[in-house]
Amino acid sequence: MTSAVATEFARKIRDREPAVGYWVVLDSPVSTERIARLGYDYVALDAQHGLIGYNGMLTGLMAIDASGQAAGVVRVEANNATAIGKALDAGAVAVIVPLVNDAQDAADAVKYAKYPPHGIRSYGPMRSALRVGPVPAESDATTMVFAMIETPGGLENVEEIAAVEGLDGLYVGPSDLALAIGAAFPGDPAIKDEFEAALKRVSAAAAQAGIAAGIHNANGDLAQQRLGEGYTFATVASDLTHLEATAAAHLQQARS
Repeated sequence: MTSAVATEFARKIRDREPAVGYWVVLDSPVSTERIARLGYDYVALDAQHGLIGYNGMLTGLMAIDASGQAAGVVRVEANNATAIGKALDAGAVAVIVPLVNDAQDAADAVKYAKYPPHGIRSYGPMRSALRVGPVPAESDATTMVFAMIETPGGLENVEEIAAVEGLDGLYVGPSDLALAIGAAFPGDPAIKDEFEAALKRVSAAAAQAGIAAGIHNANGDLAQQRLGEGYTFATVASDLTHLEATAAAHLQQARS
């Protein structure tokens, strides 16, 4: 049986209703569970750049599910059948797929995430059978695929990528996207106008295709801004950056 959390999250994203998530890079299921209880629509585990291996992804998804509130999302390490299949088998409701450069890359990602006849996902759902559903058609209807737009090719081909059948959304990786359009470093003010134009192009492509547009953000204020600009889901910061920032602020206050 598909869980109510998974079903509601899929409905919200596919109806392009606003959703807010949180980004986790630490293999710390106890803190991940606490974050998942705060009211975020989803919590995303970073298996590409985060400090999370397979066991960390598994226990992180279990911690998110234990909250009974947030959906578990995984940014997989690569666009291949093994990485995507393992994340979904472990219980992810959605996968964020990096380095999507063209429509074929996006179509491959969808194919890896769906069971036959719509894809080539191997049947072995393990714990996702408890949370997403053991019946292939039900799983396909609930699990979602987001293509990251973060490369020169991805931006150039964003309209074709968005139109790929079965894709549920685009997801902007702002640091890599900034570098892709000529920034010397993420947040480089020299390319601010070009960067904002790129973000508008991505959200417009998603809207034209009738799918969701998501983006990572450094803080809640920026997430609110992007949602107001037409993005339909926005992820906030990360557990590691917040841990460091909060500890630094308390230290400064204590010593002042």
